[in-house]
Amino acid sequence: MEAPLQTEMVELVPNGKHLEGLLPVATPTAGGQRVEGPGRSCVEGEGFLPKSPSKEPHFTDFEGKTSFGMSVFNLSNAIMGSGILGLAYAMANTGIILFLFLLTAVALLSSYSIHLLLKSSGIVGIRAYEQLGYRAFGTPGKLAAALAITLQNIGAMSSYLYIIKSELPLVIQTFLNLEDWTSDWYTNGNYLVILVSVVVILPLALMRQLGYLGYSSGFSLSCMMFFLIAVIYKKFHVPCPLSPNATNVTSNISLVEIDKDEAGLQAKTEARAFCTPSYFTLNTQTAYTIPIMAFAFVCHPEVLPIYTELKDPSKRKMQRISNLSIAVMYVMYFLAALFGYLTFYDGVESELLHTYSKVDPFDVLILCVRVAVLTAVTLTVPIVLFPVRRALQQILFPNREFSWLRHVLIAVVLLTCINLLVIFAPNILGIFGVIGATSAPCLIFIFPAIFYFRIIPTEKEPARSTPKILALCFAALGILLMTMSLSFIIMDWVSGTSRHGGSH
Repeated sequence: MEAPLQTEMVELVPNGKHLEGLLPVATPTAGGQRVEGPGRSCVEGEGFLPKSPSKEPHFTDFEGKTSFGMSVFNLSNAIMGSGILGLAYAMANTGIILFLFLLTAVALLSSYSIHLLLKSSGIVGIRAYEQLGYRAFGTPGKLAAALAITLQNIGAMSSYLYIIKSELPLVIQTFLNLEDWTSDWYTNGNYLVILVSVVVILPLALMRQLGYLGYSSGFSLSCMMFFLIAVIYKKFHVPCPLSPNATNVTSNISLVEIDKDEAGLQAKTEARAFCTPSYFTLNTQTAYTIPIMAFAFVCHPEVLPIYTELKDPSKRKMQRISNLSIAVMYVMYFLAALFGYLTFYDGVESELLHTYSKVDPFDVLILCVRVAVLTAVTLTVPIVLFPVRRALQQILFPNREFSWLRHVLIAVVLLTCINLLVIFAPNILGIFGVIGATSAPCLIFIFPAIFYFRIIPTEKEPARSTPKILALCFAALGILLMTMSLSFIIMDWVSGTSRHGGSH
């Protein structure tokens, strides 16, 4: 079966990230010659960066120009997303040692799956995730890959809008210096997320091209770095237990002196127990841990485009870039989770930033972090929406001329559905959990393994060869993790125990 000459790269990027060159790509034929993608009048099929008439976009220049360091930055930015906000909660429900083990396992497995992707793409000369699916299984493979990446992006958009719903009321409350919570519309997260969607996100999503695309990438990563620094700093300035807890513990102290001493001793004992880290924990919320981690490490649709843009590309060089990017994010994730957990222990919420409102609602540093994160996620939502809309165009309206009506309707319907999901979702944990338990295992475990098994020719690696058996075991592990996570999450929902970090 020949590699299809279909060259359009539908870049569906997880975690709300993106590349600076989302443009049609030339694909090498069996003879090694490059064939440029056919010109198309449909704007949805084009990149959504403004193009300079005097210079060809570098994504079609196959003498890649991106350096090793810049490629590490791009891939790190693709990995980094809103998942970092949920990792402290994951640690609270696994313990430090179990969390470290699981985080290490997911990072190593992500690196191995990138190895499978690079090896598969090297055989057939295809550097787009969906096209690997097409090469392995035809149209069903391409649609399955596109669906998984679309779900991942919808999950990313939902998590971003949930952050707006959760954090924007707190920012407004701080700016207006409101000590008591009011029922006014401007402090209601549901109204605010709709307002931001209509006033800011929708107009940006209706543009044909996003001129700020190249800048928001670095800005988003900078915001998350700022968030990490603030989390580490706050660990040494937030008392444990928080004063309300201490008040509750000592509220029933008797006037009798002996009872006072006993109650004081009991309060100290309870405080010491609350402020002691757990190293190994299993509870009903532990089921969300692996999906949260998987959601946080998905970058696989980005790997092949970054490989295409790499200067002097080779599989070994791209693997080193992937390993280094994953290692950097691994350290950032672990530090954010550890210091977030050691600040609040079992009191940490499923969205870490929101937990700081318990300490001091008017804290200037946390206010700055909130504003930075809110700005980053608001600007990122339209960028994530573009490739989702383009995928829907390909699936539902292939080879059609550009239509403003269709362009607007798809954006409005997508934003409406995601707003409804965010308004009625009890917490961000459900979004992380379901998306992390469905699309993430497909993109990290299952698809790379089965694409590898189908694409690598049997004369090079027989079906019973060690690499192919390992790939099948890898896919089976992904299916097992997806089944287990979904089962536990559904059981948790049915039993009604998922109340931690509920509606605010």
